[in-house]
Amino acid sequence: MRRVLILGGTGEAVAIARMLYDEMADRVEAMSALAGVTQSRAPIPGTVRVGGFGGVDGLVEYIQAERIDVLIDATHPFAAQMAAQVYAAAERTATPRLKIIRPMWRRDPRDRWIEIPDLAAAAATIPRVEARRVFLTVGGRSLQAFEDMPDVWFLARMTDAPPSPPPLANAEYVVARGPFQADAEIALMRSHAIDLLVAKASGGAATEAKIHAARALDIPTVIIRRPPAPRGDAVADADAALAWLNRLLAD
Repeated sequence: MRRVLILGGTGEAVAIARMLYDEMADRVEAMSALAGVTQSRAPIPGTVRVGGFGGVDGLVEYIQAERIDVLIDATHPFAAQMAAQVYAAAERTATPRLKIIRPMWRRDPRDRWIEIPDLAAAAATIPRVEARRVFLTVGGRSLQAFEDMPDVWFLARMTDAPPSPPPLANAEYVVARGPFQADAEIALMRSHAIDLLVAKASGGAATEAKIHAARALDIPTVIIRRPPAPRGDAVADADAALAWLNRLLAD
């Protein structure tokens, strides 16, 4: 019986955990590790560990203590620090590692994207384009970058309820988890008179509808570029990860 540690609480992480439980339970014991940042999450079969490891050293100790045979890094595309730690721990322990890299959305000629490097640049872009009603889809932990904007109203969507007091005073908060539909996203943006969308380049189908909605409404979109992924084996989705694992175990 091989022990596979799946890192991350993304849709891809949940999908591969379910696949291993349903299709490879006779050969693989799947264990999932979540950072614990998100309060609400989909149910995950198998053993679930919540909380950080304490850096590379802590992850190395966990891999050795739990006799982990394979690492599958399904963390969020913007979880660069964790991805780097998984890579380093895999190298130090000589543990096979796979990174699931969610494909980026394809840009359409009709899209009005403004691609920028980070949150600070995203915040600086808002007054430059004279936006007044902004749809923020950058996650609850990234809202502080947009605090000092008294002339801008925000619609901020996140997977968990905002803290009290919320970081943005001039805002409405929507707690929701994808997948979202384009028609609903268009209706949401229209009803709130949104004139700018701000999104991280997370990719994936679950949240792509907002990109289609902004395109349909001719609304400019600030796209925060994702950080580079670590080197090593990588696939685009859970199906490909399962195929990779089957090949690995067959060797």
